[in-house]
Amino acid sequence: MAFPLPVADVMQGLPSQFFAGLVRNVNQEIAAGHDVINLGQGNPDLPTPPHIVHALQQAAENPLYHKYSPFRGHEFLKEAIARRYLEDYGVQLDPEREVAILFGGKTGLVQLPQVLLNPGDACLVPDPGYPDYWSGVALAKARLAFMPLSEQNAFLPDYNAIPASDLKQAKLMYLNYPNNPTAATAPLSFYEDTVEFASRNRIVVASDFAYGAIGYDGHRPVSFLQAPGAKEVGVEFYTLSKTYNMAGWRVGFALGNAEIISLVSLLQDHIYVSLFGAVQAAAAAALTESQDCVTELVARYASRRNAFFEVLEQIGWHASKPSGSFFSWLPVPKGFTSAAFAELLLREAKVAVAPGSGFGTHGEGYVRIGLLSGEDRMQEAARRIGRLGLF
Repeated sequence: MAFPLPVADVMQGLPSQFFAGLVRNVNQEIAAGHDVINLGQGNPDLPTPPHIVHALQQAAENPLYHKYSPFRGHEFLKEAIARRYLEDYGVQLDPEREVAILFGGKTGLVQLPQVLLNPGDACLVPDPGYPDYWSGVALAKARLAFMPLSEQNAFLPDYNAIPASDLKQAKLMYLNYPNNPTAATAPLSFYEDTVEFASRNRIVVASDFAYGAIGYDGHRPVSFLQAPGAKEVGVEFYTLSKTYNMAGWRVGFALGNAEIISLVSLLQDHIYVSLFGAVQAAAAAALTESQDCVTELVARYASRRNAFFEVLEQIGWHASKPSGSFFSWLPVPKGFTSAAFAELLLREAKVAVAPGSGFGTHGEGYVRIGLLSGEDRMQEAARRIGRLGLF
């Protein structure tokens, strides 16, 4: 440019995009002609179920959807969301007041700090945790206060260990179970304690339930909204990305406290004119028609998990099987940092994994591996790693 570009200060404070670098490194290996087994991203590898695609195709022919959608989404989609939560979790939701339609779950997670936090406020975030929580806090010019997640505490935060100075400034807290990256799940008793903690300290709870449909060994993950009083202190974010393999469709929801839902919807009024109506119609079909596709998907991830861990045991890489999500959280061998180990696996084994340090300080010492390839490829990835002789 002919003059210095006037870049806003907030842009300088954004965290680096962790996954962008990961994708770049993998693409370089693939471009060099290598057969890379990419287990480093959280991108579902299976197609959207045909009946949902068909619903979109039919709806796209409807001229009604060629116009702007209602700013806050079609009522039929909100009603479908409320029905699904009632059937799956026994949670009653008012479709008009307690549901906001989002351009993917990530959008709402990043927007929430902008409607609740002022500069200098603190936000409690899990460590390790989903890096885009940090992005929302940075855009609000607020402060991150990390809650360590340790294996000794089942990867749940210890509310009693949070410093008083953080509690005093905290206005918002993110939780995420089934957890990315640790694959841990949370019991209802934890959410009951969370409601009491949040109410006592006047902290809004943001429950990221992106992997809410994916639980193993006969256990359905628990929704935060199932805890008595949850809607008085917070909201939950849900997405169709993982449940129905609709990551590219960008359909998510915020659910719960009516005042918070109103604020999120108000911000979106100034940014969007809701989702393409045909996408909303297809999303409603996903939620209201047979859920056999979800049952089959979870069974497939369970099969991949079991096949993968069978070979992990054979090569001597010992870890607990995940109880939810489509991730595995594995300790790195002695003598390696998580980044160095991930780099070695990509360079020598042509297996891409995500270093735990990318999810926070307490992610060091682990790598995250997605169950995002077929059983044969999952086992081949484990065998390639085993041939390095590190275990």
